[in-house]
Parts: sequence; C-alpha cells; structure tokens
Amino acid sequence: MYLPRAFAEDDPRGLDWLLARDPFVTLVTCDGDGLPFASHLPVLYARQDGCVRLEGHWARPNPQAAHAGRALAIVHGPHHYVSPGWYPDKSNAARVPTWNYAVAHLYGVLEPLDDEDALASVVSRLAERFEPDAGGRWRYAHDDPRERG
Repeated sequence: MYLPRAFAEDDPRGLDWLLARDPFVTLVTCDGDGLPFASHLPVLYARQDGCVRLEGHWARPNPQAAHAGRALAIVHGPHHYVSPGWYPDKSNAARVPTWNYAVAHLYGVLEPLDDEDALASVVSRLAERFEPDAGGRWRYAHDDPRERG
C-alpha cells in the first residue's frame, strides 16, 4: 500500500480506535495455486505487548476456511471525497480532488481453528460483541445441533 509519510500513523491507539469503530475486515490469502482470495468478516481485536490478534469466523463451505499461512487483513475505516475547492489556497495553487480515509493493512499468519470448543468460543464472543448493537439478545448455544454447520 502506498502511504505518504505525512499520513502514516505509528501510534497503536490509532489501530485500537479504527478496529473499535470498524471491526469488519477484508481478509486476503492465496490458495494452493497462488491466486488471491478475499472474504469479508467481522473480527474480534486484541492488542497485547505489541502483538495484534484478530479472531473471526466464516462458514465452513467458504473455500478460504481451508487456507493457512500468510494473510493480509484490511481494516476499512471512515472515508470521504475531498474537493479541491476546500483548500484555502485554491486560487494560488493547482489542486486536484482526492480521497481522505483511514485504513490499516495488517500482515500476519492465518491459523485456522479445528477445535470445536475454540470455534464455539469465537462464535459466542462474536455474538456477545455484536448482538447489543443490533438490539438483540441472541446467544450461541454450542449444544444445539441446529447451530453447527
């Protein structure tokens, strides 16, 4: 990703803010033939001792569920068009339209979970995180066979 130095954010609190606001990422991996594959999914974010951990879940039929290894998670934040007319020096300088945005590219290693209890924990914690925002009170019941896929 091209990133002009003037716009780089080195404070990890910026990433905390971005993922608290927009915990929905584009996860990019490569399949066995080296072709890129992308999925979009909600994530749980944690940062501890300089390490970032994202946890998410997608349906088992998703081909990306079989991927492991190097991955890129793209966090999309707020964005907006910037008109050249907004610059105070617009009459003295040649200005062009641009786009203002907040985004993070996180590179790491995708580690699939095969353990049923670990998967259940992720699904349950995702629901705990996002249900209140939807005005719901749904809870994952791992022992209910209708909720396994």
